[in-house]
Amino acid sequence: MNIILGIDPGSRLTGYGVIQQQGRKFTYLGSGCIKAVAAGDNLGDRLQTIFAGVSELIIQFKPTMFAIEQVFMAKNPDSALKLGQARGAAIVAATQSGLSIAEYSARQIKQSVVGTGAADKTQVQHMVTSILKLPGTPQADAADALAVALCHGHSHEYLEKLSGQASKIVRSRLR
Repeated sequence: MNIILGIDPGSRLTGYGVIQQQGRKFTYLGSGCIKAVAAGDNLGDRLQTIFAGVSELIIQFKPTMFAIEQVFMAKNPDSALKLGQARGAAIVAATQSGLSIAEYSARQIKQSVVGTGAADKTQVQHMVTSILKLPGTPQADAADALAVALCHGHSHEYLEKLSGQASKIVRSRLR
């Protein structure tokens, strides 16, 4: 059994999603957003809020895995830099707790959850709601974070399956 914390980073709103994985079964544990709003638009204070928020989630849910969306090249370089800094704050919180970091592109996440890397936010929300059997649709950033966690769960399951097949081949050749 794994508990996966997925993060959709943002300098003002960082989505989080927590799921439990047992084989191919996923169970919803929690989701929401860390609102990083600082007086006077102080980036340092916002990054501290993200770090503290992710640290608190790690204490609360005790995840065994941590996954985060990679930075995409935005049209505005300043936005991309701020997004990278928000990612950094979340990653430091995870590494200080001893979690290894898995990173996925937006395209990989959408492909894993929706079936197409070109899916829009409403399609991601719909599939996350369906896969996790949620009673309502999560906020967009929380749904994106749950999609990150689901993507990691699918990837981890696939790698375990490959690893098991490889060890079976090695054992059969040793006989």
